[in-house]
Amino acid sequence: MNLERIRDFCERRGFEVCTRMGERIGIKPGVVRMYFIYTSFLAFGSPLIIYLVLAFWLRIKDYWRQSRSSVLDL
Repeated sequence: MNLERIRDFCERRGFEVCTRMGERIGIKPGVVRMYFIYTSFLAFGSPLIIYLVLAFWLRIKDYWRQSRSSVLDL
């Protein structure tokens, strides 16, 4: 299998935290991923907790956007 296909599969099925952060900041998602990997080694895994909190927050944010499409739906 192609490495690009594996990464795309993981991003689609994953939380897309690095991709969204990279788009918002204006840098490549690969740089954000490397940041999380390096800081996880240096800080003994504590950035993993930050990553999971961001993933949860993004999922909740997407859920709220989908559930409320209009003010008249209330």
